[in-house]
Amino acid sequence: MTTLENRPHTALLVIDVQKGVVSGAHDRDAVVANVATLVDKARAEGAPVVWVQHNSDQLVSGTDGWAYVQELVRAEAEALVQKTYPDSFEATDLEDVLAAGGIGRLVVAGAQTDECVRATLHGALTRGYDVTLVEDAHTTEDLTSFGAPPPDKVIAHTNLYWRYHTAPGRTAGTVSTADAEFGPAAKPEE
Repeated sequence: MTTLENRPHTALLVIDVQKGVVSGAHDRDAVVANVATLVDKARAEGAPVVWVQHNSDQLVSGTDGWAYVQELVRAEAEALVQKTYPDSFEATDLEDVLAAGGIGRLVVAGAQTDECVRATLHGALTRGYDVTLVEDAHTTEDLTSFGAPPPDKVIAHTNLYWRYHTAPGRTAGTVSTADAEFGPAAKPEE
């Protein structure tokens, strides 16, 4: 259960599924399709969808690469958080958006697994949120030339350690797109 008071709601957090971020990503089409399915599920269950969009020298606001992929369309009423750091909470209004919605649990999908997704998972958990990673709805590019493992191994490792991650009074874990739900988190087993 979240350590945040009066936060019974769950939101889908869609991180950086931008053209310039996922154009060369591992299993791009399947991951984007899974994110689209999650957006539809969240909306059908009445859960907020919160979109996060990265800004940098390579992802300049208003450019084609900065835009979300065409398969994902944000509803006008859905929150859009602009960020410049990997952790979606850092120097953004994300916490204000979530607090206003009474949100204490996040279901996370997006890119890149080994940068913005991981940073946001940890940032959320340390701030008191329950955080579920959708194991088949996040991806990264091939960074083996920089010494990183292949993308499928980065994704598998992130799923493995987040599945078993713990913190006092909070839950972490993974779920597949097919099994994702947007109600409150279950109580941790005693």
